[in-house]
Amino acid sequence: MRFLIISILLLAGASLNENALADNRYILSGTVTDAETGEPVSFAYVHIEELNRTAVADNDGYYELKNIPAGNFTLTIHRIGYRTQTKEIAIKEADETVNIILSSTVLGSQSVEVIGQNDRNVEGSNLEHASKKVFGSDLRQNLGNTLSQTLANLPGFDERKMGGAPGRPVIRGLGGERVLILQDGMRSGDVSSQSSDHAVTIDPISAQEVEIARGPQALAYGANAIGGVINVVRNQIASSTPSKTTGNFTLNGETVNRGVSGALDITAPVRDLAVSLSLNGRTAQDISTPIGQTDNTYYRSTNNAVGLSWIKNWGYIGGAFSSYFNNYGIPPDPQGHPNGVDIEMEKFQYDLKSEVILNNDFVNVIEGSFSLKNYTHQEIESSGALGTQFGLVTSNAEIKAKHQKIGFVDKGSFGLWGEIEDYAIIGASTPDANSYKLAAFLVEEADFNKLHLEGGLRFDWVMNKPVEDDPNSVIGNIRERTFPALSSSFAAIYSLNSSLSVGTSLLHSFRAPSLEELYSEGPHLASYSYEIGNPELDPERGLAKELFLRYQKPKANAEVTFYHNNFANYLYARDTGQPNNRRPDLNNYQFVGEEAVLYGTELSGEFILRSNFVLNASMSYTLAERNVSESEQQTTGYDGDTRPLPMIPPFKSKVSFKYSKNGFELGSRVRFSAEQDRTGEFETPTDNYTLLDLFAQYRHEGGKLLHTFSLNANNLLNQEYYDHLSRIKDLRPEPGINVSLLYRIYF
Repeated sequence: MRFLIISILLLAGASLNENALADNRYILSGTVTDAETGEPVSFAYVHIEELNRTAVADNDGYYELKNIPAGNFTLTIHRIGYRTQTKEIAIKEADETVNIILSSTVLGSQSVEVIGQNDRNVEGSNLEHASKKVFGSDLRQNLGNTLSQTLANLPGFDERKMGGAPGRPVIRGLGGERVLILQDGMRSGDVSSQSSDHAVTIDPISAQEVEIARGPQALAYGANAIGGVINVVRNQIASSTPSKTTGNFTLNGETVNRGVSGALDITAPVRDLAVSLSLNGRTAQDISTPIGQTDNTYYRSTNNAVGLSWIKNWGYIGGAFSSYFNNYGIPPDPQGHPNGVDIEMEKFQYDLKSEVILNNDFVNVIEGSFSLKNYTHQEIESSGALGTQFGLVTSNAEIKAKHQKIGFVDKGSFGLWGEIEDYAIIGASTPDANSYKLAAFLVEEADFNKLHLEGGLRFDWVMNKPVEDDPNSVIGNIRERTFPALSSSFAAIYSLNSSLSVGTSLLHSFRAPSLEELYSEGPHLASYSYEIGNPELDPERGLAKELFLRYQKPKANAEVTFYHNNFANYLYARDTGQPNNRRPDLNNYQFVGEEAVLYGTELSGEFILRSNFVLNASMSYTLAERNVSESEQQTTGYDGDTRPLPMIPPFKSKVSFKYSKNGFELGSRVRFSAEQDRTGEFETPTDNYTLLDLFAQYRHEGGKLLHTFSLNANNLLNQEYYDHLSRIKDLRPEPGINVSLLYRIYF
């Protein structure tokens, strides 16, 4: 498949006559200015959503985007201290000039959609774009050591964690493979979805923005992402030539673990080439808590990349190479590994992307990508012996076409995607196995006055194949399994007026059992478990329903959401409470499939109380339970028809108050978490807690540079508390008071 896509892209590019196509490739340019002063706004981030074209405004506020085909597109502009602006633009028969006037705001990540000459204050009114974007001051204020820590303060978001380094996002109680994590639109190629001790191989410190998508658009990336799609945007392969060398340098330090991190990101033009370089590193000692140090929670990591793009009027072709190394500790468990486990992780990634712009009334853009990831991690016991080693080689390939208006459909995309996983484990009885996946997808959208509609279809074919069949295995008949299925999604948003909109979305998801869920059989010391697969598992099918109401004005924005997710076969590793015969120090964790339901609500709002004072509040609550069969009731003695699912976050709320003026912010935040006594079998409850945080930010524009400073003090009162989604909550509390300082300079 990789050779097919590369050949198609190269042949398409080679067959284009640049002189003949020059008249069909346009330049979008303009200036970005301040609405009050009329002065140019530098370092504004300009982005064409559908084409992933990006540019950064220079010191005169000028931006330029090349290689734009004819058509209708969505232009997004955001800048620290200003309201994000979204404009629908039309590229027709000449180079276009679009001047942007940004209005300052003290609200975080506030956006405005501009239609024609009128402002229409509807945040995120098109589900084809990310439902939420985190950037600017919000990204700096919440930037954590892991991606999940960075997003944990968003409504509905939580973090499954196990010490300092391993953490993965949980959205509305859904985690693991139900939340798809991407970088620049490509899958991460690690095994973080399979166990709480496995870290995500994406560092958020170099992120330009983080996108969270739900609804039909998620089907372009996978049928299993019922929780959502998280895309970390780094633009390692540039799609347009910058007008000058741009980049940023970041330095961060924190007290709770004596941690230090730094990053340098640069993109430079060289004639028709764009060269990008990303370097970063982190180091930290053990975490301090209110009752003492949590041993073996250190980490040392680095995530570096270099990219090169050749950009012409027919499109571009580019590649990138990146490496990820992370050595970190898993805290001791007196009943499993009393001295802890050390993990050494590495990943090498090779990416290739291309885009060809066509002069065609039906399809105007063809995109292709290929990615190869070689991932390894070793779990080393305190004696120095190798406990378990995971190896995964992942190849992804995709070709996608985008089109403009066809009949009543305004625009859409369709494509083919494939993946091969070569998976091997040393230190367990789990057999080596491969997974082969093919998919075809279609996403379309249409607007009818105030009504926006969007729909998506995706067909997946998955084959999981062990290297050797074993019909007499202790866990059952280990053999090849094939899973074909169709997934679908629909969304509708209706604008009631200029400030209020209501919407709904439906997603019928499909998830084939993973290799671990089918074939695992062996100890996993780092996660305190003995994992037992089930070769007879059926696919997981889910139906997600969502209803939301959004309100936005220049001085206020709010959103309330209700959601309900049904699962016909919810797959998870159930703690049986029984010690394993081979390893009595570890409990058996059996992969099972159950009927389950998760439902809840989210509420968030931000309001300017008076002049420069802002109030921000949010809450989220998820309830989750599974059906209990009669046979299970008879076996266990449990007399209920339903039982709570494990590892579900409790009710949480946050309230913050800040003062903001002329680039300076000062505020405080209170975080409350209720007790969680709705627990799965053999899961311990957690008490409620209340935490107090303080934060301050300052930005200074000096000459050709933009300086930003962020100071945070979390858990200011050094409260002892236990997070329900932490795998070590029965052993140690969460971190104590932590003061962190982040400095970032843009150039």
